[in-house]
Amino acid sequence: MKILIKNCSILTLQEPDMIYTVGQIETEDDRITYAGTVRETSGEYDRVIDGAGMLAIPGLINCHTHSAMSLMRGYGDDIPLMKWLNERIWPIEEGLTGEDVYWGAALSIAEMLRTGTTTFVDMYFFMDEVARAVEEAGIRADLSFGMTSFNDDWNDRMANCRRFFSEWNGKGDGRISVSLGPHAPYTCVPEFLGMVKSTAEELGAKIHIHLAETLDEISQIKEKYGKTPFEYVDGLGLLDLRVIGAHCVHVSDGDMEIIKAKGLNAVHNPESNMKLASGICPVDRMIKEGVNVALGTDSSCSNNNLDMISEMRSAALLQKVGSMEATALPAFRAVEMATVNGARALGLDDRIGQIKPGMKADLVLVDMNKPYLYPQHDLISNLVYAASGADVAYTLVDGKVLVDKGELVTLDQEKIFYEIDRSLKRLFNR
Repeated sequence: MKILIKNCSILTLQEPDMIYTVGQIETEDDRITYAGTVRETSGEYDRVIDGAGMLAIPGLINCHTHSAMSLMRGYGDDIPLMKWLNERIWPIEEGLTGEDVYWGAALSIAEMLRTGTTTFVDMYFFMDEVARAVEEAGIRADLSFGMTSFNDDWNDRMANCRRFFSEWNGKGDGRISVSLGPHAPYTCVPEFLGMVKSTAEELGAKIHIHLAETLDEISQIKEKYGKTPFEYVDGLGLLDLRVIGAHCVHVSDGDMEIIKAKGLNAVHNPESNMKLASGICPVDRMIKEGVNVALGTDSSCSNNNLDMISEMRSAALLQKVGSMEATALPAFRAVEMATVNGARALGLDDRIGQIKPGMKADLVLVDMNKPYLYPQHDLISNLVYAASGADVAYTLVDGKVLVDKGELVTLDQEKIFYEIDRSLKRLFNR
């Protein structure tokens, strides 16, 4: 399959000023073969897309979410995190089936594709059903079972992780990868995290974990172990592996040294952190000190959407008001968080996150021909501060068009809505 995207502007993400105002992109099968100025082409293409008035960007990477929780979007808003979990979310989750999770994941994948996300990092349960939804939709994903040490079946959980890794890692033409997902320091005792570490080492898998999300968590871990969450997991050797740490909101100077020394990949979730009043992750400081900071939405019931373009804007604005510095986290750095840094966190920066020959053809075309995106003094500023996921016209993953002129290609939106409504009637007794 050969595709030519012509007459588009291109944000390559190789350098801040590396933008082609009028350029073209050529792909063959799953790879980009050319990205640059307009040139004469030889040969025939299976598809030619006229990108006039559009900005091509690398596919966006949502580095922390719980896709099936779209089932609970709008349920239990405007309450603190622990009350929200204990009184609203966890009781509903007890009634979930694999089929519920499949359709919840499908709904989120539909939303992500339509808003420009081509890769997402997911932690939940019934993950075989999420993997099935990923494989069928054509999106890229890193998946992990969310695990706690509340029950005694630890060996069974590790066995399930091994099975899931064996069955799904590398599937979907290489689009699916598998990590281990211990939920958080406050839900996982040391002995359990030790088992997680050993299993991850055995499999060569990454770790995806919530870290230092709230002040309550900080107090709880300090009271129980006399340490910060970072000190706690580092003392167990967990940070010796590749770790994706979601949130990282409350970071002491000592924590910062641990993060830098161990190469922890932090994931900022600004809208979820604002909505749950969790605090402000010190993103600008982290980036300036060499920490890799990616971007995530968290679930759509704590956000309440999965729009990574809006998330970029929120990240930039939150750093500015939090530091009272207008120069904090400029627009380009926010885009980097959603692309290059996300790819780096996943160990996929040799394949995704930039537009250049040899990279995977994970591409998004944003329609900039809108009143609120004119004039175009600075395309990056317009993208971050004025655009939204609703402006996405095309989304490609592995060189396949999955959103075509704003319409889903591989997913049946009406079927998803129908099945979601069936699940809701049972889960919420409607």
